[in-house]
Amino acid sequence: MFKKLFGKSPVEAWVIKQVDDGLLHLCGQGILESRESRKAVLASLAKGQFQGGVRMAGGGLVLNARLFAALVPLEGLTLTDDGQAYWQGHLWRVSQVPQRCWGFEGRLTAQPGGTIQGPALVSSEDVSGIRGRVDRHAPQPPGATTFRADDELEPPSANKQRDERRFIRPTARPERRDDDERH
Repeated sequence: MFKKLFGKSPVEAWVIKQVDDGLLHLCGQGILESRESRKAVLASLAKGQFQGGVRMAGGGLVLNARLFAALVPLEGLTLTDDGQAYWQGHLWRVSQVPQRCWGFEGRLTAQPGGTIQGPALVSSEDVSGIRGRVDRHAPQPPGATTFRADDELEPPSANKQRDERRFIRPTARPERRDDDERH
């Protein structure tokens, strides 16, 4: 009650990672962290100029708002049952962004989801730029790499001599008994 009276109630928002042609890469919901009043935060959201932290729902992870393409108050975006969203007067397809991609600063791609009841599209990092830089004609190491013991190729006599040198005999120490008095 006091938070509403003094304008400090938190602003909940939909967190959009990337906006493509007809597709939203949606992270989910978050709470915007700011020292400003609710009214001031909503005004900066309307202008697309919010700067501050975004506490992601379900885990408490706080990320910088600059990592996201848009932050939309909960009332500004409506999810439909068929995996679409109504935002800015348009119907958008939605791709769910997994947590590992929330902090990613490159482009995302949407791929079909693998589960029957899960989201239809799931976002992942776009690595096509990396693939394009790989030189397919670079020399490859010959054959396969095999792993074996360090001394597998040494003659048995060398192994025995080395093992004898490594063996450290324990020094004789007097045994201490529990009934000995300590001074």
